[in-house]
Parts: sequence; C-alpha cells; structure tokens
Amino acid sequence: MDWLLGRKGPSGFSYSSTAEQVTEGIDATGLTAIVTGASSGIGIETSRVLALRRANVILAVRNVAAGQEVKETIIKQNPSAKLDVMELNLSSMASVRKFASEFNSMDLPLNILVNNAGVMGTPFQLSEDGIELQFATNHIGHFLLTNLLLENMKTTARKCKTEGRIVNVSSDGHKLTYREGIWFDQINDKSGYSFIFAYGQSKLANILHANELARRLVEEGIDLTANSVHPGAIVTNLLRHHSFLNASKRSGQE
Repeated sequence: MDWLLGRKGPSGFSYSSTAEQVTEGIDATGLTAIVTGASSGIGIETSRVLALRRANVILAVRNVAAGQEVKETIIKQNPSAKLDVMELNLSSMASVRKFASEFNSMDLPLNILVNNAGVMGTPFQLSEDGIELQFATNHIGHFLLTNLLLENMKTTARKCKTEGRIVNVSSDGHKLTYREGIWFDQINDKSGYSFIFAYGQSKLANILHANELARRLVEEGIDLTANSVHPGAIVTNLLRHHSFLNASKRSGQE
C-alpha cells in the first residue's frame, strides 16, 4: 500500500516520481534509443526525457506527421535534442521488417529499445497478416522488432562497454486474461473474443517474452537486459476505444 500513499520504495522513488527525477544525473551522451509509439502518451514523455539526457532518440511511429510534430515540440523545449522520426506500424510484419532494415542500414549503434506502442480494448479485427489486432500489435510486432534488432544491440553492448536495455511496456492488465492464459489455439476466434482478455493476453505475452529473453541473454553472457514494466494507472489515448472515456472527453472532462 506504500505506493498508494506516495511513500518511496527501495529504489528511492514512488509512483509519483517523474521521469526527470528518476533519470536525474544520468548522461546518455552517445547512446541511441528507439521508442515505439513515440507520437503520444508515455512514448512522448519517454522520448523527451531520453533526449533531455542527451541520447539520440528514434521516434518510431505509425503516423509520421504526428511524429514530426512531437519532434518539433521537444526541440522547442530542448534545442539540443537529437531526434529522428521513422515510420513503424507494429500491426504489420512488413512494416516492422522495413523499419528494422532501414535502421540497421543506418549503421547506428542501438543501446536502448523501448517497446511501448500498443492498442487496447479494440473491437475484434484482424491485422493485415491475419492475426487478432491486439496480439499482433502489442506482442507479435514487438517480438519481431526485438529479434530483428537484437544482433545490433548485442554488438553495441560489446563495443560500447555499456549495458543495453530492452524494455517491454506491459500492464497490470496481464492478470485479466483468458482462463488458459494465452489463447494460442484460438487467437483469431471471433466467437469467444473478449476485448479485455485479448488485451490481457497480449500484455502477458510481453512479460513472458522479456523473461525468456532475459534468461537467454544471461546464458550468453551479453551485457544487455530485457525487462517488462507496468507503467501505472495513466490515462492516455490508449483508452480511445472505451466509450466512457470518449463521453467524458466530449463533455470537456479529462
């Protein structure tokens, strides 16, 4: 209950600590980070603070125009920020492969990968690859992206002598899933679809992905960590498919 009362935990921070407070004193000069979903919500703040700490940040976004607006806004606040915008649609495996190929061809190191983008509570629909949209976007897209960038990250960790970071933004919602956990045999079953459980299983998959990847990296002796995080109860446009939120916005409430 300490976090509810705003008390600091073992890390010295509490639920009310800001990204700037947590990263105070850190100099990320020379580090390169990719943040998916960087055109809204948590992705914007993550990108802003990484740039504030002097990292070179790639804003990986589905809407390039929105990404450019975010870049311009951050640079107005921090003229020395190093930001690039690249197109990435995580619900499309072709887009993920194109993004990874373009990034790797830039011959840049990759120290930090923040798998943040996601959708939540969508009506049943399939991605262009024929996969239920929440699972395709939240897990499959990030799983593929991570694997396509992993050799770069391993090489970077060796050369830079700096521990790399892979962060999967999951959710406490991983507890709300189908009885079987992840519905592997029925991912695309419309008849049994629950938008809540479908979201939960995609977030559970984020955690399992990070756990197994972390284990393998330890076995390989690579100075690179994989983590999953619950970002907290933060209202962003991730909830745009929920009628109660849309109603409150229409009435002028946030």
